[in-house]
Amino acid sequence: MTVPPEGLPLAAEFPAAHREQWQTLVEGVLRKSGAQPADGAAAEQALTTALQDGLRARPLYTAEDGQADPGLPGFPPFVRGGRPQGCSVTGWDIRQRHADPDPRRTNEAVLADLENGGGSLWLELGGDGLPVTALPQALTGVYLDLAGVVLDAGSEFPDAAARLFALYEEREVSPSAAAGNLGADPLGLQARTGDSGRTDALLGEATALAARCAEGYPGLRALAVDALPYHEAGASPAQELGASLATGVAYLRALTAAGLSVDAALGQLEFRYAADADQFLTIAKFRAARRLWARVAEVSGGSPEVSAQRQHAVTSTVMMTARDPWVNMLRTTIACLAAGVGGADAVSVQPFDTALGLPDAFARRIARNTQSILLEESHLARVIDPAGGSWYVERLTDELAHAAWAWFQEVERAGGLRAALESGLVGERIAATWAERSVRLAKRREPVTGVSEFPNLGEKSPVREPAPAGPGGGLPKVRRAEAYEALRDRSDAYLAATGARPGLFLASIGTASAHTARTTFAANLFQAGGIATTAAEGTEPAVFAEAFAASGARVACLCSSDALYGEHAGAVAAALKAAGARRVLLAGRPGEQREAYQAAGVDEFVFAGGDAVATLASLLDQITDESTAAGPGRGPDESGVAR
Repeated sequence: MTVPPEGLPLAAEFPAAHREQWQTLVEGVLRKSGAQPADGAAAEQALTTALQDGLRARPLYTAEDGQADPGLPGFPPFVRGGRPQGCSVTGWDIRQRHADPDPRRTNEAVLADLENGGGSLWLELGGDGLPVTALPQALTGVYLDLAGVVLDAGSEFPDAAARLFALYEEREVSPSAAAGNLGADPLGLQARTGDSGRTDALLGEATALAARCAEGYPGLRALAVDALPYHEAGASPAQELGASLATGVAYLRALTAAGLSVDAALGQLEFRYAADADQFLTIAKFRAARRLWARVAEVSGGSPEVSAQRQHAVTSTVMMTARDPWVNMLRTTIACLAAGVGGADAVSVQPFDTALGLPDAFARRIARNTQSILLEESHLARVIDPAGGSWYVERLTDELAHAAWAWFQEVERAGGLRAALESGLVGERIAATWAERSVRLAKRREPVTGVSEFPNLGEKSPVREPAPAGPGGGLPKVRRAEAYEALRDRSDAYLAATGARPGLFLASIGTASAHTARTTFAANLFQAGGIATTAAEGTEPAVFAEAFAASGARVACLCSSDALYGEHAGAVAAALKAAGARRVLLAGRPGEQREAYQAAGVDEFVFAGGDAVATLASLLDQITDESTAAGPGRGPDESGVAR
């Protein structure tokens, strides 16, 4: 077979396909589902998903959506990676975080990590954490010429850096072999604490350390541009990127003003970003970050050899849950994969029990092995820029970069990041973003598996020692699951006080084929708030009244099809009210029958897209107040099974 000079056209024997044809097919499918799009273009728009920062994920991308040439891996603008070989030679750096204040236990965990796949260490020091004076003990037995050390000591970074330098000299580590980061981040500390009084002094200390590293420690960087304070406060990806750019630019100005060349200053920065379970946005974020920083380096006069952004990815704490924490293993796996595909140089996977306190050895091992499996068994790092050429990822990278650059420019117009933090601009904008996201979480449009969806009321959560409290007083720390977990905490307290969980009765009208969908929906919804459910099936009002009385519940919910609601909802609601139900809900949108249902005794309607958190909080108020006043009654036990 002779291949023509222009290559082998794989689709040559198939008729040409056009976007309009696809749109017409989509229109037909949507019409069958009950939707009525106006035309093919509207059908495509109906399948578009809104993302943060005004971005949208479309259902179809073609070559027409491709962006400008992103360049080659290892060359400006570094979209495709900071090194020509990517991570294909050694893989990315597996960097594990250590925050235990006990130096002996920290040392044991450090050695276990390094002996079992870890490449570098990330140590949190100072405050309530590991004492800075305990750094030598924590690093006992560590070959400092082989393992990189990243310090995170807040305002105590000068002392921590001095002790690390002393260890290098004491153990006769060659300056050329020392690697890691001293963790100076005055603006990040200001974001976390809200205190700008020491920023100038700490920035002076940071520039002095940078000069020392640039002069004699080529593998050691002095400053960390930590974007986690913004992500953990609820920032969008563009806000996280824009804040990191503003921080990096502020540090470049300080370093060059102190006498470092632009190239030397660029070589002293390492950027830290969050990676979460939205894999495509995470991939795009790391690619966009390199492109944006390459532009900053270019206009600053930096040479291409040092303009690639050094990136440290950390799996998000915002996505971690304290309830059903085992699911966190899946979340961190996806986040780690996305960070690796996105081209991060170092990755830290948070243990699955991070939201509960200090992780145990098993959790640390799983976190470490998550990376090892992706590297050694899935061969993820053997492909350079695996996302390159994906029209979706390339377009998303470009759109995210533009959104982040716009936010960065707004911060700069406000006087830079320090001024924007002091004025409240950053905090207010991030708070507004989190408020919008909180609405989606409350309405379960952004599900949290194991918490807002598919909760397990009978789970036995692991018990962990409390983790040391980090610096506070500035930007808040949020988690997606916190509103639902607060409801579950109320349920646990009620269980401890009465011996039974708050209960709710489900009146499943008709046969299983008629009511299962809404019965399942309702049980899932109520259990997300810690409300255990019992159910009875049938059509006779008297049967439901008897079962309700036996359940010990004070609130009931009708579950069935719209057709059976029309026949039976009124009678069943009335029977339940007569049997003592203080509140009767109906699963489904009321539509035109709202007034009729309400006249029959239905007090409220629950449906997909409603405010689940508000509904559950109101139900808990009523159930726990009434039940407490009446004394412990019969109801579901802690596993959610009727007694």
